[in-house]
Amino acid sequence: MELLLCSHSLSLRSFSMTPLRRRMLEDMQIRNLSAGTQAIYLAQVSQFARYFGKPPDVLGEQEIRAYQLHLTQEKKLAPSTITVAVSALRFLYQVTLRRRWNFEDIIPAPKTPDKLPVILSPEEVSEFLVCVSAGKHRTLLTTCYAAGLRLSEAIHLTISAIDSRRMVLRVEQGKGNKDRYVMLSPRLLEILRTWWRVDKPQHWLFEGNLPGRPISREAVHDACKKARRLGGLSKPIMPHGLRHAFAVHLLEAGTDVRTIQLLLGHRSLTTTARYLRIATTKVCSTISPLDLLPHPAPVTASLPAPPPSL
Repeated sequence: MELLLCSHSLSLRSFSMTPLRRRMLEDMQIRNLSAGTQAIYLAQVSQFARYFGKPPDVLGEQEIRAYQLHLTQEKKLAPSTITVAVSALRFLYQVTLRRRWNFEDIIPAPKTPDKLPVILSPEEVSEFLVCVSAGKHRTLLTTCYAAGLRLSEAIHLTISAIDSRRMVLRVEQGKGNKDRYVMLSPRLLEILRTWWRVDKPQHWLFEGNLPGRPISREAVHDACKKARRLGGLSKPIMPHGLRHAFAVHLLEAGTDVRTIQLLLGHRSLTTTARYLRIATTKVCSTISPLDLLPHPAPVTASLPAPPPSL
């Protein structure tokens, strides 16, 4: 990832970016932000500084406003992407530079559209997994669906995470640096055992091409794209879609929302409850008022003949 350093060719007066970058990095480390978040925040602030060719501590409200307009109108980034830049700038100015601003007004976050994910049916999940050609990718994606894992969590599963005595999988340091347990399906256990006999992994359950490293996210995403093309599936399918399918299929099978929240590792029950808007047992099973109307008498009058062109 890019670091919070501007090129020495820029006219930065006597200001050195290194102390500010180091201080921001230390502030994030003190708050135990994940390594990924630290890298993303540094990259976002670096892009902001390079856009103006000045260090961020000499930039103010007008520059921040102009930069947000640049991201929105010129680069046409999605609101979710702009929100990441907003979070990085808020951290820099509020925590590291200690500006006493009203950050809701100075660095506003864009309103993000409330979109529902496209959900695969159980039959579509089965068809998709069959189309994944490589055994490693198919086993990993099957694990994502069977246990509701995020891709990053599945990638970083270790051999010791499989507890066949208690029939659970231990997810270590998932989103928010939280550990949790999820159920280990007997069927999934057999699949994982078969995979172990084939690949003989030593530490990471799904090792990558580099020795001692887990498989990359890019490799899994590429496998999803190939499987979708091979199967001729119309719905968009990515690893996180299997996690969505896991939650909705459990809900449709009668599992309560609180249990699903614990399995998914959601901090808020509200996040999990959004699946209630998707589950067919909660939505499609409701009778439409149209079906409650009395049936009208059949129309006996003859309809006019369609024009010759039809």
